[in-house]
Amino acid sequence: MNLTEFNQSDGCDHFSCLERSVSPTVYILLYVCSAAVILLTVCGNLLVIISVLHFKQLHTPTNMLVLSLAVSDFLVGVLVMPAMFIWTIESCWIFGRGFCTVFWIICGFLLILSIYNITLISVDRYLALSNPFFYMSKVSVRITCVVIILNWFVVGVYLLLLMYFNGNFTISVMCPGECFYFLNEVWNVIDLIYSFIFPLSVIIILYTRVFVIAKKHATAIRELNNHTRPKTQKITSYSMKSERKAAKVLGILVSVFLVCLLPYYIYSLLGNVIEIQRESIQKLIIILYLNSTINPVIYALFYPWFRRRVKLTIILQIFQSNSALVNVLS
Repeated sequence: MNLTEFNQSDGCDHFSCLERSVSPTVYILLYVCSAAVILLTVCGNLLVIISVLHFKQLHTPTNMLVLSLAVSDFLVGVLVMPAMFIWTIESCWIFGRGFCTVFWIICGFLLILSIYNITLISVDRYLALSNPFFYMSKVSVRITCVVIILNWFVVGVYLLLLMYFNGNFTISVMCPGECFYFLNEVWNVIDLIYSFIFPLSVIIILYTRVFVIAKKHATAIRELNNHTRPKTQKITSYSMKSERKAAKVLGILVSVFLVCLLPYYIYSLLGNVIEIQRESIQKLIIILYLNSTINPVIYALFYPWFRRRVKLTIILQIFQSNSALVNVLS
């Protein structure tokens, strides 16, 4: 992960802790809002995780990828957001040198993992729409789970390699009250390609293809609607509509992810050209991780099964016998 980069020769002027100049009311309000965001992130993604795991009808390849994304988003809410918000509000890193190291490793792992989860979702939608017969016959829940495990493993190995081979790997509190992460020039380029340029290219190319295919499907559905259709044609039309709807929702998911991701990586590309303050960098990182809060909201807005799942959770019906077999899609 291409995290915050500074010219280390600048000294501590850019890194020193700032005195808190906000009123007590604003200070408390910032903490209340931060706690609300963290709670929404944790609870929203936990609902997605429970929904996909509990209801057998939701055990599909696509939903397994959504589950992997929800797990990474849940971990962001638990492990990243609290420290990030406290650091931003206090204008000072108060957790010490040791946790600084752990914090940035976790941030890097979860960010790259989320990027490749989104990439895999793009691949899944492309295969489902471009070659539905191959997708239905070859892409199973078991195969998808193996791919997800490999994804987590490869990202972990990449972070270990980065830590081992980056000669200037500085995860430290360089100055009192600060915690920043540095890569040398070689690993900076490698990381930018691996964690941003390559997956972003795949996502854009595949979703461009998905958009073209979805338009063809819409045309085919209109043609079917203009004729008297046997039952098999009705099933085909319903299946095509279902796949297009899934592609649309996941396309929104991907688009929101890119909107949250791009500001930070644009800075990463221009970090040596433009000068940016520490507070601005923190805001870019917060925007980046707010995607983990937004994702469950997207599910709630566009997935009826997720809204029904929330209702079943509130009224505690999931603890009833055979609740895992309830039809949540109709």
